[in-house]
Amino acid sequence: MATKPPIGLESIGGLAIHIIVSKLGPSDAAAVACVNKRFKDWASDESLWSSFCAQELNLSSPIDPLGNPSPSFKAAYGAWREAYGMYPWLLVRRVKHLWSRITTWLTENFPEVFPTLRKGASEDEINKLEKSLKVKLPLPTRVLYRFCDGQEPCSHSSRGSTLQNLCGLIGGYSFYDYLVNVFLLPLDVVIKETNDIVRHLGFTRHKYIVVAASSTYTEKIFFLDCVEGQLYVGTKNLLNIFIALKPDIKLREEGNVRSISLFPEKAPLCSLATTGGVQVRASAVFVPEFSDLVQEEEKYMFAYSIRISLKPEGCFMHGMTFDSCQLYWRRWIIKANDNVVDDINGEAVIGQFPLLRPGKKEFVYESCTKSASSPGSIEGSFTFVPGRLADPKGSPFEVEVAKFPLLLPEYIF
Repeated sequence: MATKPPIGLESIGGLAIHIIVSKLGPSDAAAVACVNKRFKDWASDESLWSSFCAQELNLSSPIDPLGNPSPSFKAAYGAWREAYGMYPWLLVRRVKHLWSRITTWLTENFPEVFPTLRKGASEDEINKLEKSLKVKLPLPTRVLYRFCDGQEPCSHSSRGSTLQNLCGLIGGYSFYDYLVNVFLLPLDVVIKETNDIVRHLGFTRHKYIVVAASSTYTEKIFFLDCVEGQLYVGTKNLLNIFIALKPDIKLREEGNVRSISLFPEKAPLCSLATTGGVQVRASAVFVPEFSDLVQEEEKYMFAYSIRISLKPEGCFMHGMTFDSCQLYWRRWIIKANDNVVDDINGEAVIGQFPLLRPGKKEFVYESCTKSASSPGSIEGSFTFVPGRLADPKGSPFEVEVAKFPLLLPEYIF
């Protein structure tokens, strides 16, 4: 009985070959293209390289690492591999995906940051920094700076020159007249700031560089340990506190000025309570630059943010509904290690009597408190009047402020 000759790959239809090649990775697809002209045509299909670019580089259009259009997805992929050939490709892919996630979030939520982002640094510029500061940057840091060489200051807002630099990628917080907003430093500023800090603090080892800072009265500085690859916060009182990126990010708005807020937005660090249609969200963040671990009584400083709003159905008490209510009184119970250390009663909040209406933005205010120990907590209540204080429509009622923690965190932001 005669046996059938084996079927060669070239006798398989083009669609089947395309499916087979699509299961390969970019390197194998490029190798297949070397077999002969037909295989080269199959392995050069634009849809194939479009898929590779999307999977590995998050690219939806053929652009090179400088943002310039490429003639094809295959050419774009080759340009990226060539530009980052000195780094492990898996690391480049990871940094690119993370950076794409950041820029996507900024596009949807905070596009005014984009004018502050500088183009990626060159290998020569990175090498110049290493030579100048006598350090070797961790590979992930080098790749990140290839994507973005830090930030320029924000342009002045319409409210005046005092409210600039609010586009910091690391964000910040505020209370009273104090404002923190941390932004990424360009390489040339990293060199200058690091040299200044080294002279001021008398570092002898060449391992720390300044990579981010807030231009506030009490400067908050972020150090990178180039040997260990760890990131630290440094202030005049507190040095070498390990930090990490913030998991839940929201924008803070004050008038026409917006910035990234570090106040937690999710439980258990953020509390939520609704009473009579009034919703109160509350959370706190550790403030390292005003904390001093040497002190016994007021060791830790915390800033806290209170967000108050009225539900769409309005204010309701004793079976009656009102279209507004106004805050009159507050009470705070502050604890440290479950012991009450302060019980505060008083009119208003930061001197204001907010009037709430359905559908209006949250009334937001920030304040601060010191504590001798951690963990601690704040809870309490607000007293509201239905209608307005000048024209009350019913009896005053208490609104709960659910307990929220004051924690010395594992990670400082």
